[in-house]
Amino acid sequence: MINKTVSGSQAALEGLTDGMTLMLGGFGLCGIPENSIQEILRRGVKNLTCISNNAGVDDFGIGLLLQTRQVRKMISSYVGENAEFERQLLAGELEVELIPQGTLAERCRAGGAGIPAFYTPAGYGTEVGEGKESREFNGKMYLLEHALHADFAFVKAWRGDTAGNLIFKGTARNFNPMMATAGKITVAEVEELVPAGELDPNHIHTPGIFVQRIFEGKDYEKRIEQRTVRQS
Repeated sequence: MINKTVSGSQAALEGLTDGMTLMLGGFGLCGIPENSIQEILRRGVKNLTCISNNAGVDDFGIGLLLQTRQVRKMISSYVGENAEFERQLLAGELEVELIPQGTLAERCRAGGAGIPAFYTPAGYGTEVGEGKESREFNGKMYLLEHALHADFAFVKAWRGDTAGNLIFKGTARNFNPMMATAGKITVAEVEELVPAGELDPNHIHTPGIFVQRIFEGKDYEKRIEQRTVRQS
């Protein structure tokens, strides 16, 4: 059994350089690779293309990389919680490709599945479809969307084993599993790292074949974007 464990985020990000394309898993602030983002920040690599459902908030998640101007382009779906993202977009300082959420997920999944492109009805007749090939199927129009790939895919799981098998919990299953399959190097940080064989095979969401490096993370904040509570 191949042991894919590395000592921590510094070792996990070995080979990360300027100009690379990165996938960062999670949904909102749930299930984001906090330790890896901090290490990207520390290394100061620049001109990054970041593929992520969201852009974090101003002082957390990918928002930290936007503050330091390390991101050249964002490929995202939901970006409404980040004022610095908005400022850079409106000022023409940040290249942005906005994608319908389901299309973004499927483009990542297609990248991992070896599917170069697919047709979807989402976005046809809107700005999303401008410049894209379209085709009619059964009386309905569809857009051709191309798969996404990354030099590094950073994902965060609840539990993982030394062979790279991963289990995600709750909302963290949004985007993390499909992004884990689409990186040339997939780095998984986990809350709990166990020996190979301890995870129930029926519960594994991402097989270790897709993961090159895994480490047990620390000091997770697990912030909530919009905390809503019942009125007292």
